[in-house]
Amino acid sequence: MPKVVALAGGVGGAKLASGLYHALGPDQLTVVVNTADDFTRFGVFISPDADTVMYTLAGLANPATGWGIQGDTFETLAMLERYGSDGWFKIGDRDFATHLLRTERLRSGANLTAVTSELSRALGIRAAIFPMCDQPVATRVRTPAGDLEFQEYFVRHHHEDTVIGVEFQGVADAHVSDSVRDSVAGADCIVFCPSNPIVSIGPILAVPGLRDLIARSRAPKVAVSPIVGGQAIRGPADRMLRSLGHDVSARGVAALYRGLIDGMVIDDEDAILVPAIEDLGLRVIAAPTVMVDEGTRRLLAERVLAFGRDLDRR
Repeated sequence: MPKVVALAGGVGGAKLASGLYHALGPDQLTVVVNTADDFTRFGVFISPDADTVMYTLAGLANPATGWGIQGDTFETLAMLERYGSDGWFKIGDRDFATHLLRTERLRSGANLTAVTSELSRALGIRAAIFPMCDQPVATRVRTPAGDLEFQEYFVRHHHEDTVIGVEFQGVADAHVSDSVRDSVAGADCIVFCPSNPIVSIGPILAVPGLRDLIARSRAPKVAVSPIVGGQAIRGPADRMLRSLGHDVSARGVAALYRGLIDGMVIDDEDAILVPAIEDLGLRVIAAPTVMVDEGTRRLLAERVLAFGRDLDRR
């Protein structure tokens, strides 16, 4: 079975990672996760994208939201609110356990890669889930009203602010971990999941050396568009692309990844864009990309893997 590296962030990335996980054999998948969304809340260190991927692969994710744990309760948060704390970031009771243990292990000197691996293994996950780096990186979003930390923009403000700039603070001091380097170097296929290309995949590619490492890889590189019919399946990717001056389409996403990917999977609804994306020097296929359940996740993953094999033969 091939060794596959998936770049992921957010719910869309987690869904395709889940499809790949079930389509591949045990231990064949590595997920490199965006950690520029990480932050500290109530004294605990939270890694939202890593947790979303981890809970999804473990079969624990809340299907109604895509994030958090199914059936979780919020008694701790309710008590914190009773004490006067603002509960704008919803952390469930079982979710708190993840953050508490992560925080304890980080304070003891373990790095984020090691802690994420420990948590994943404890949940029975056979895939490797690696943070994009072990150094702190923080996405800041520039709006007409001023700069916002990412979770303030995304959760507290419901990603309603117009985005006029994005900065990844601390990324210049980050570096590729040995775990990520070895995984990319040994990959038979690299998949860009249907995540926001600006604030989910963007931070991963901004880690010094990682973009070049991916570009030099001889493995076929396939991206799945998060834009369908000119709209994001969920989240602010479409509005963010527009306000930052990019084409709000699968072609716009392909242009952002130009020079890194060999092929792109777009939704059947956007099949008319195939020639325009091919003009960028990419091979393109149209397929159903909207993942509504585990079956559609796996079907899309199998289509992506087959496309990657076809690219490899050429």
